[in-house]
Amino acid sequence: MLTFEEKIKAFKALGHKTRLKIFLNILRKPYVCGINKKAKEDDIISQALCVGVIAEQFDYSLPTISRHIKELKEANLIKMEKIGNRIFLEPNINVIKDLQECFDSIVKE
Repeated sequence: MLTFEEKIKAFKALGHKTRLKIFLNILRKPYVCGINKKAKEDDIISQALCVGVIAEQFDYSLPTISRHIKELKEANLIKMEKIGNRIFLEPNINVIKDLQECFDSIVKE
């Protein structure tokens, strides 16, 4: 269950047009990306190959896409998992369900 502050962070992250577009794109079709071997394993921003795959879908620069992905990850809206030499970007379904429950409770009241 998300705290009130975590819900605020998620809604703020989705409140930006570009981040919402990126998130919806990830929600519809999770990404599988190659890993930049020269980047630190925990440095998402340096994983340019992964960011590049997403950037191809938008008319934004790599640094812009990187910042938006970082914010989505920090808001816990997306998950990144490294398996072998691939990174999987996918929606964090548990967080999405918590946000849905938030809206459901508002509608019921």
